[in-house]
Amino acid sequence: MKIIRQAEVYAPDYLGVKDILIVNDKIVAIEDAIIGCFENLEVEEINGQGQILTPGFIDCHFHLLGGGGENGYHNRTPEVTLSQLTKAGVTTVVGCLGTDGVGRDMVALISKARGLEIEGVTTYVYDGSYRLPLTPVTDSIIKDFLTIDKIIGIGEIAISDHRSSQPTFAEFTRAAADARVGGMLSGKAGIINVHLGDGKDRLKLINQTIEETEIPITQFLPTHANRTQGVFEACIEFAKKGGVIDFTGSENPEFWEKTDGEVPFSKALKRLLAEGVSLDNFTMTSDGQGSLPYFDENNEFLGMGVGSSKSLLVGIKDAVFNEEIPLEIVLRAVTCNPAKILKLHQKGNIALGKDADFCLLDKETLDIRTVIAKGQVMVDEKEVCIWGTFEQILNS
Repeated sequence: MKIIRQAEVYAPDYLGVKDILIVNDKIVAIEDAIIGCFENLEVEEINGQGQILTPGFIDCHFHLLGGGGENGYHNRTPEVTLSQLTKAGVTTVVGCLGTDGVGRDMVALISKARGLEIEGVTTYVYDGSYRLPLTPVTDSIIKDFLTIDKIIGIGEIAISDHRSSQPTFAEFTRAAADARVGGMLSGKAGIINVHLGDGKDRLKLINQTIEETEIPITQFLPTHANRTQGVFEACIEFAKKGGVIDFTGSENPEFWEKTDGEVPFSKALKRLLAEGVSLDNFTMTSDGQGSLPYFDENNEFLGMGVGSSKSLLVGIKDAVFNEEIPLEIVLRAVTCNPAKILKLHQKGNIALGKDADFCLLDKETLDIRTVIAKGQVMVDEKEVCIWGTFEQILNS
């Protein structure tokens, strides 16, 4: 049992100053003040005064095994560690493959996800990589959904990108249809996570599928929606039609805005709100451990950065402090909105019966002070990570 005392609770909607009672990994009480007789029980009390309590962050686009390789073997990025997630406030992560679905495969991705789950965070994965036709783990996409609990969608399928497999309309719609049916049969989201490149076609394949088939717009989650101004404008129109779009966060939004034309999350969100897009129709992810390559006008490789979940909090702070967007709106991008589109019913909200995943943030700076995942403290008030099983062994 744990009690978080007198924190300002953003669920993500503002609830006021509350006490939260946790039993094992669930929220069992939310009260102005929890008063009871606990003298015969072992209860850990966490002082939340002067802090903001939010749901743990959901990072639903992360290269758990690393990414890259576009400029050869030496450009492959490393696997993520537990502490890289928890120190950034991430308590739920969805893993994916990218350009390389051969040197890194689905068995390795699922194994990595299971390892992180044992260490303390909640994990899921997308089936496939940039390329179509998708290579399933079993003999079909639908069977993957039915037999592998971790798989909740497919992706990241690349379109409008020189690194994609240049999928045909038939290939794209067949994969989308299988993901939808697989999701329906297994009670999962069946989301199609789509990597948007900066090519001229932008969302053409997605829009054509929505217009010419019965697959609904809600089945798609196009990511990198803020890659360029042109891609962003196309994504605004997609969101106005009822689609959900995913912004990619950055640890240095000003750098990528100047060098690559990327629209910072904070500015993108402000524009989206001005356009009257629903508060349910946006998410933000980190593209963590993915390579962030930049190319010249001839698509020749120039250099590479590495994505990090730290970019989520950078984006939140930028939106709140510089664009003056209310915190409860900004938090939706990494809490209730990804939980809703991915059908993670126990995640993304602070409410009775939900999983006890929390971030305690400094009220003035929004810096992370404490992270709790499934009821267990992963980062303490001094920002010292409590390492997971494997890392404990290494450090001992």
